[in-house]
This record gives sequence, C-alpha cells and structure tokens, in this order.
Amino acid sequence: MITVEQLQRDITALGVVPGDTVMLHVSLRAIGPIEHGPAGLLEALTASLGDDGTLLMILGAEITHDWVNKRPEAERAALLADAPVFDPLQAPVFCEVGYFAEVLRTATGTRVTDNPSGRFGARGRLAEALLHDAPWHDYYGPGSPLARLCEADGKILRIGANPDTTTVLHYAEYLADVPNKRRVRRHYRCQGPEGPSVRAVECLDDEEGIVHIDGEDYFARILNEYLALDRARRGHVGNAPATLIRAADIAAFGARWMTEEFRTLTPSTAANLHRR
Repeated sequence: MITVEQLQRDITALGVVPGDTVMLHVSLRAIGPIEHGPAGLLEALTASLGDDGTLLMILGAEITHDWVNKRPEAERAALLADAPVFDPLQAPVFCEVGYFAEVLRTATGTRVTDNPSGRFGARGRLAEALLHDAPWHDYYGPGSPLARLCEADGKILRIGANPDTTTVLHYAEYLADVPNKRRVRRHYRCQGPEGPSVRAVECLDDEEGIVHIDGEDYFARILNEYLALDRARRGHVGNAPATLIRAADIAAFGARWMTEEFRTLTPSTAANLHRR
C-alpha cells in the first residue's frame, strides 16, 4: 500500500512546490494501491501544492446524445429535439480521461466549465482565473484554460499517462503556422436562459487532427521528442513513471514541431503520422 505521505514525497521530489499551478494527467492503475484510494492521491496533491496552489484537469463529458455528431449536420437538430439536456455540473467525465478526473470533478471546491466538448475542472487559488469566461468555440485556443495555464507559467504533471495524452498540445495546434487546419462543428442540447436548446460548438478537429493523416499519433511523437531534450523533470509517483513539464515550453515546442512537419505535408509523408 502506497501511503499519502509517500505520494507527497514523490510529487515534491519531481519539483512540485507550494503555490504551483499544475495540470494533471494520471493513471491510477499505474501508481498502484493507494492509502485511502483515489482520494489519497488528491490529498497528496493538495498537500504538495499548498494553500496557494492550483490543480487543473481536462474532464470532457459522457453525453448520451453525442452520437448525433456522427450524422449529417442537417439532421442533428431533429435528432436532438427530445435528447437529455447536457448538465455541466452533473455529467460524468469522459471515460478516456481516466477515473481520477471524476474524483476531482466531484470533490468539494472544484469548479467546472460548461462546455460539453472541452469541459475543464480546477481547484485552488487560480481556479477562477483559469476557468472564468472560458471560450465556447475554440475551447482549447486563445483565452482557454490551456492558454491561461501557459500564461501563468503552469506545469504539466504526467503520472503513468499514455504518451498521446498531453492536452496542452491542443493549444499548440492553435499556435502552429499550418495552412488549412481541419475544423469541426458539433451540436448538443444544452440548458439556456430560456430553456433547453441545441447549440453548436466549433473548433479545430481535436479528434482526427488538424491535418488529415494516417499512421503514428503525433502527440506521442511530440512528447517523446520533447522528453529527449531533457527539459522535463523525471521520477516516479508510487509505481508510475512521472514527468513534470513547463506547459508554455512544451506548447511552444509542439507548435514549432507541427509548423515544420505539417506545412510541407505531402501524400507520401501523410501516411507516417496520425492524431486521434
């Protein structure tokens, strides 16, 4: 059993200090059995960050009517007419972000944004500053919690997470100088001031990628090439390999990488890359 005290020591040894603003990506399974369960990790993170620290996560949402976004746009309003209304305060997190995001979402004091496609959760001193008036469209772009994380010199703490999960690289997609970036429009039934209504969300394509390509996930390539520069802190949290990265640094690196790789993309090179 990994104690809360041990987790706090591991997190501190990585370089997290009181007052930090940290975005977390974590696999609880990779850490191993934790004292007090997942709540023990939140306890350790809270202690490491102190009273002036801030913890941020991408939550996403499980939305029962999201399937309509696979249908032609002209059909969606009718299909959504009687769909359950998306409630940003009650909808569970998107399953792919991991169970700990649900622990954070439901913890007392956590704030959440209301975007069905790009819902964030945060707690701590800068939670309001990170999440306030987050953009509805382009929710990963300028003015987003990701942009504000970079502006606040925040850090990315990755604990046992898959290499293709570094959400701040979606902000890098907005910074990259790449022509004809792919965009998407999704529709959801949301609660509005006059009752439920169907609302559109427009953004860069954060599922298939800003360019239409096949092959290896390019977020994983960017992370691995960044880590090879030895600009991140490395260690373990529990049994899980962990890294601590400056958010603005990897966002800038990712933007440069995409600019160089994608501006001259040809059909022959497109087969070597993929962004899920």
